[in-house]
Amino acid sequence: MKERDEHHDLILVSKGYLENFSYKLAQSLACRKILRCSAKAPGNEHYDAVTVVGALGEGQVPSAAVPELLRVTKPGGFLCLTTRSNPSNLRYKAELEATLERLERQGAWQKVLAQEVEHWERATSEEESTQGTGYISGVVYIYRKCPVPPLEEG
Repeated sequence: MKERDEHHDLILVSKGYLENFSYKLAQSLACRKILRCSAKAPGNEHYDAVTVVGALGEGQVPSAAVPELLRVTKPGGFLCLTTRSNPSNLRYKAELEATLERLERQGAWQKVLAQEVEHWERATSEEESTQGTGYISGVVYIYRKCPVPPLEEG
C-alpha cells in the first residue's frame, strides 16, 4: 500500500507563541513529517477542513476572526470550532454565537452540529466549575461552508 503524502498546517496567532512552539515542535521527527508551522496567512479556499480547539475564548482569538477561518476553507469544507461555557467566558461565547449565526443567515455556511459537552475540561477554580463537578462545560460547533453560488446570467 502506498503511503499518503499528507500534511496539516498549524497556523498560530501569536508571533511569540509561534517561535516558542515551532522550536519545540521541530524537535519531533513525527511532527515534522505531518505538520507545517507558519505565521503566513494561507490563500483563499485553501483547506478542506479548519479546526480551532482551545483558542476561542476571552483574551485569545477574537470572535471577529471567524470570517477569516471561513475565507481559508474550501467551498463544501468543514469548520470545527470549540469554546468553553464557564462563567468567565460567557460574554465571549455570546459574541461568538452571534457571529456564527450571522454568517449562517448570510448563507456563508450551514450548521451541522452544535453539541454541548458537560465535562469539557477540568476547572481551574471552584467558581468556574459547573455545579461543583470540578469541570467546566464547553461547546463543539461544526459548520460546512456553502458552495459558491452560480453567477446569474443577464
